[in-house]
Amino acid sequence: RILTAFTLAVCLSSPGKAQQQCTNGFDLDRASGQCIDVDECRTIPEACRGDMVCVNQNGGYLCVPRTNPVYRSPYLNPYSNIYPPPPAPGSVSNYPTVTRPLMCRFGFQLDENNQCTDVDECASDSHQCNPTQICINTEGGYTCSCTEGYWLLEGQCLDIDECRYGYCQQLCANVPGSYSCTCNPGFTLNDDGRSCQDVNECTNENPCTQTCVNTYGSFLCRCEPGYELEADGVNCSDMDECSFSEFLCQHECVNSPGSYYCICPSGYNLLDDSRSCQDINECENRNFTCTAQQTCFNIPGEYKCLDPVRCEEPYIQINDNRCMCPAENPGCRDQPFTILYRVMDMVSGRSVPSDIFQMQATTRYPGAYYIFQIKSGNEGREFYMRQTGPISATLVMTRPVKGPRTVELDLEMITVNTVINFRGSSVIRLRIFVSQYSF
Repeated sequence: RILTAFTLAVCLSSPGKAQQQCTNGFDLDRASGQCIDVDECRTIPEACRGDMVCVNQNGGYLCVPRTNPVYRSPYLNPYSNIYPPPPAPGSVSNYPTVTRPLMCRFGFQLDENNQCTDVDECASDSHQCNPTQICINTEGGYTCSCTEGYWLLEGQCLDIDECRYGYCQQLCANVPGSYSCTCNPGFTLNDDGRSCQDVNECTNENPCTQTCVNTYGSFLCRCEPGYELEADGVNCSDMDECSFSEFLCQHECVNSPGSYYCICPSGYNLLDDSRSCQDINECENRNFTCTAQQTCFNIPGEYKCLDPVRCEEPYIQINDNRCMCPAENPGCRDQPFTILYRVMDMVSGRSVPSDIFQMQATTRYPGAYYIFQIKSGNEGREFYMRQTGPISATLVMTRPVKGPRTVELDLEMITVNTVINFRGSSVIRLRIFVSQYSF
């Protein structure tokens, strides 16, 4: 086994300088200006110890066993070089011409043709690389490096955390020697494996039941008018507009898919505003079933057929709606002098207090004054008479009256004359038809 110690050296010249610099193992020959080999076997005391012989090399030296037959013949002289010494200038060499080297410099070996070839330390597993490193063969040696995704730090290959340096646009997962990029929901990874692109969820398969609006990284569902978005954010359900307010329709609101419509009760027409109801005047349109003797009286939503006024004894009929009790008739002594028949209509639930009818004396006598009162029909105390002047009074409704209902009141006007000691009365028999609805 051969123990070697060597130093590789090259001759360096500095451009632009007159003097050269030589590396270790060479000295500058001032005469020729060239770097010449230093014979370490001569200059270094005890360069090789023990049973080792010093063999000078170009730029270095070798220590070989003294008993090695390969080197015995040419290197018995410890100061001889690997090659025969060059002849002195002007002299003739007596040494035979050497056609091949007897040994190779470090990192090379003799092949079967006695040629120096590079030793592949990586293939022969004679390198000193760390297990975490990879060996790369070079001419005369090798180098230790790391695979992609690792860096060399203090002789160890450490994983590079690519995520720390923002290799991925969105989500990054570091793995030994590499990394993996992924995207947030709503994005897809581009071909570069790093950047993300928004997914238009609305263009492929519409996830919404109605309208889809794409957003960056997601989407929104919108509903058509008359529908509302459910809690899942995807489905739309019909909006019951009728439940929002009782004032959408004057009478009744009917919900329909995505909308609503108003309807009116029988006897009414729906106006152009699609919410208000208008009474149909059956009497004016002659759309009634009254007989020829009856009178058609229109009220909101319907009509009434009124029979002719018939005066009962001892009253006699003056005209179509007035009955009189003659003063000469003894049966009229305690009866109202006249009874006037009046008819009116009123909507249900009319706001109160409300003036609904006015009563007034037609003739004023000197010394007379008038008293107005409700003689009958006000058992529920829903009305009262408010005197508004010496000869007039107003019927006031004090409580709402719900229909359909017919109210019949006798409104009495008492005439008192203290001059002639007279007291008499007249009655208006008022019939009020209260409709079922408030319009």
